[in-house]
Formats: sequence, C-alpha cells, structure tokens
Amino acid sequence: MESAKLQVREALEEYGCFEACSTESWSFRSQYLELWKSISVDDAHIAENVEQRLTTTLWPQGNISFSKTMASFTQLLSELQKTIMRMILESFGVEKYLDELIDSTNDQLRANNIKVDGLEVQSKDGEWMNIKPSPNSIIVIIGDSLTIWLNGRLSSPFHRVMMRGNKTRYVIGLFARAIGGYQVKAPEELVDDKHPRLFKPFEHDQYLEVYPPNLLKELHTELKLTAVPKIGA
Repeated sequence: MESAKLQVREALEEYGCFEACSTESWSFRSQYLELWKSISVDDAHIAENVEQRLTTTLWPQGNISFSKTMASFTQLLSELQKTIMRMILESFGVEKYLDELIDSTNDQLRANNIKVDGLEVQSKDGEWMNIKPSPNSIIVIIGDSLTIWLNGRLSSPFHRVMMRGNKTRYVIGLFARAIGGYQVKAPEELVDDKHPRLFKPFEHDQYLEVYPPNLLKELHTELKLTAVPKIGA
C-alpha cells in the first residue's frame, strides 16, 4: 500500500495524471452508444438515476439490467476515486479531511460518442503526450478543485481531445466535483511560509459560472485554472 501511495503521489506531481490498471477489463456494446452524442448523469451509482437520464434515451421502454450495470460500473469508479483520494491526503498528512471531502463530492458520469484520435496530456516541458490506455485500465487526472484544495501541491494538467480522424471513440468518464454550497479552500496544514495560500476560497458552482463558456463547449478544451482568482491577483 505504501509503495502504491508513493507511486500515485510521484505520478501526480510529475504529470498530474496516471494510468490505473486492473486485472479485469470492461466492455460496452457500441450499438448502445451510437444513438447519442453526449450525455451525463449525476449520482450515476444509483440505478434509478441512470434509468431516468440515460437508459430511457436508448430504450423508451426502459432496460433495468443496463441501468444496474452502469450503476455498478460507476460505483467501482467511485470507490477507486475514494481510494486515490485517501492515498493523496495521507501522503500530505491531511487524511483527517477525507470524510469531509467525500461527503462534499458529487459524482457525475459522462459519456461521449465522438470521432476523435484520442486524449492528449501536456507534460511540464510543454510536450503533448498521446494517451493510449490499455483495455483494462482507467486514466486518472487530477481536477482543478483538488489542485486548489491542496494549495497547488499537485497541479491539474492541460489536457485535450484532438478533433482528427474518422474513427468513432466512445468515452465514459466519472467526474468528482464539489457539491453546491461547499467552499473549496486549502486547509491550514498546507499553508505556510514556503507555501503561501495561492487561491481564494470559492464554490464550484461559482467557478463554473465564470469559467470561459467557449472552453466548456469545445471538445479540444485545454483545461486550466483561469477562472479561480489567485491571492493578490
């Protein structure tokens, strides 16, 4: 466990992301996904939410088996996210905040049907790395909110999806974001003379309101902390 924790910390410090591999693989029938371009489901670990938001789009009469499968898959991703969160917080000695962060997080499942070449992540030296995950792995990318909560100790990387090629790519992602009303703020343990507070406290909904709307609409968006005011800015 300690070795895995160290590997996660080092990967996130260097790249802001890593590939989590499993002994099992996941597969979805592509014909199920060809009927829509993009769709999202909040709290998708609950089968009823998947049924109402996603399944009835594909099958007007419903398909509870598919809903339960997607809910189960989301639950697995959510548990992985919590495990990684625990590793990160323990590595910084602030694991006492784990329950608070988990309770203040809403999981959103998002699926896309797009014709693209794939995901790219920018390294620290500015080079774009083409990410080609294996069938039995998941790409984990640190988000802006956690970067701010950690006072910049880990940074969310620039990443994009290149719009080239004519091969359809099906993407399913789980986004962990702060719930409405929760103030994202670095704890005092992560603020000192060597690490002064970099960002003002904010609520995630407010962040989305001021985030450049044209960036949110473009699939080749390069995500960065442009909307969160820094201290002294």
